[in-house]
Amino acid sequence: MNFIVIGCGRFGAELAYRLFTNGHQVAVVDSDPKAFNRLHPDFRGRTVEGDSLSADTLSRAITDKTAGVAVVTNSDTMNAVIGHAVRVNYPNVQRIIVRNYDPVMRDMLESFGLQIISSTAWGAERMQELLIDPAFHAVFSAGNGEVEIYEMFISEKWHGLSVSSLLEGCGKMACVALTRAGRAELPAPTDILQKNDILAVSATLDGVKILRAKLQEGQED
Repeated sequence: MNFIVIGCGRFGAELAYRLFTNGHQVAVVDSDPKAFNRLHPDFRGRTVEGDSLSADTLSRAITDKTAGVAVVTNSDTMNAVIGHAVRVNYPNVQRIIVRNYDPVMRDMLESFGLQIISSTAWGAERMQELLIDPAFHAVFSAGNGEVEIYEMFISEKWHGLSVSSLLEGCGKMACVALTRAGRAELPAPTDILQKNDILAVSATLDGVKILRAKLQEGQED
């Protein structure tokens, strides 16, 4: 597939190289030619020098085959404007994702109706999870962490009880997988848990706080 990365800072250079190593055609756009020095030496994609707000620059980067554009400059305002310009002028581009650096600016970006990834908010959430309980961690994040899939180890306290007993009182939450002795299956609410099972649940942060407290209570008993 063909992708455009607008902004060749540390984030953009890493994203471009990851896309390239996965077999995609990648073009990187930046107004500073020195920024391309951040690209990995093995990167073999295109580089497009020019102002990202310029129609000429965008026309040199985006083609009829472009499947997606990632706008990852260090300016939230710039990312919003560029993302909007791409959406309006290049309707063939199906995926436009913009980076949000400052969480305070997130509402502004969302007002443009753009898909955003907040590297700061997402990274802070991951670090918080590992600090609080490394045995209870997210394995998939939707949006910017509003809903996530978490994995947890089942303690002896919950051995012999049902999945619904564990999730009871935790708000909106869905069990998506149960792994036992290395084999995963789709569980039913009535399935009985065993010690050392790994349960994966989809939940919001509020629901996870309640569930984490129940699990920690079980570990203390």
